[in-house]
Amino acid sequence: MTSTAMKKKVLLMGTGGSGKSSMRSVIFGNCTALDTRRLGATVGVERLHVRFPGGLVLNLWDCSGQDAFLESCFEGRRGDIFRDVAALVYVFDVESRDLEKDTHYYQSCLEAILRSSPAASVFCLVHKMDLVPEDQRDPVFADREGDLRRLSRPLECACFRTSIWDETLYRAWSRVVCQLLPNVGRLEADLSAFAQIMEAEEVMLFESTTFLVVAHYQQQREEQRDARRAERISNIMRQFRLSCGKLGAAFQSMEVRNSHFAAFINTFTSNTCVMVVMSDPSIPSAAILINIRNAGRHFEKLERPEGPEHSLLA
Repeated sequence: MTSTAMKKKVLLMGTGGSGKSSMRSVIFGNCTALDTRRLGATVGVERLHVRFPGGLVLNLWDCSGQDAFLESCFEGRRGDIFRDVAALVYVFDVESRDLEKDTHYYQSCLEAILRSSPAASVFCLVHKMDLVPEDQRDPVFADREGDLRRLSRPLECACFRTSIWDETLYRAWSRVVCQLLPNVGRLEADLSAFAQIMEAEEVMLFESTTFLVVAHYQQQREEQRDARRAERISNIMRQFRLSCGKLGAAFQSMEVRNSHFAAFINTFTSNTCVMVVMSDPSIPSAAILINIRNAGRHFEKLERPEGPEHSLLA
């Protein structure tokens, strides 16, 4: 399979002011949530490419939310917009005052997807949830999710609550990426094998530009896990990398120790970083870093479309 065949087109759509470009700039650009206040509206289509493990190249099309542009999409003058789409990410402003227009444009998108890319995955992001009082977020999102699932039929949609101010945005986009990864099962299996060889409590694999989590292993029992832990760490590391950039420094590695654990975050392959958490805080750094470097060679091969012939434990 060629690298061209591994390109996956993702449409980012929604009405004007829904927050599409802000989330794109936070996840895929070098913006903090505060920086997005200076962004202008998207005109036409803005495209970017991000390389992920397994030979995946995410080809993101951020489409204008202006009425004239959206109408031109549905009237057929921009027929290439909905062709060869792997995923539609549609953003809804939770405080929108024109739900009828939101519904009209969303259903028009779905009709176009059904005609041109019926196998595409559909993700609905109920955005700006930070504007909803915390005690009302669960029922508000539940109502919206139920409505969106009904509106999406016969297609299935995955719904997420999001905000540029917390980890929910990383959770949603990590799910989008993992849905598109061609070898996510192999990545998770080999990450688990790597953790067992290292006798690590936890290992987390990130894409190195966005710090989106692409695979995660944790030794704790399911009931002990924090459901949002991976996305919180992703958010923290993203902010740390941006801080390094503002100081003119490139992020390479980080080590954190206390009396209970030792954590190592290091570049891993050309497209990923890895976090390894050890329960023994006295373990020498050199031993961990040598193992990370050696495992990185194997995972580098996994980033090629054909992948290695044998698993890490073989």
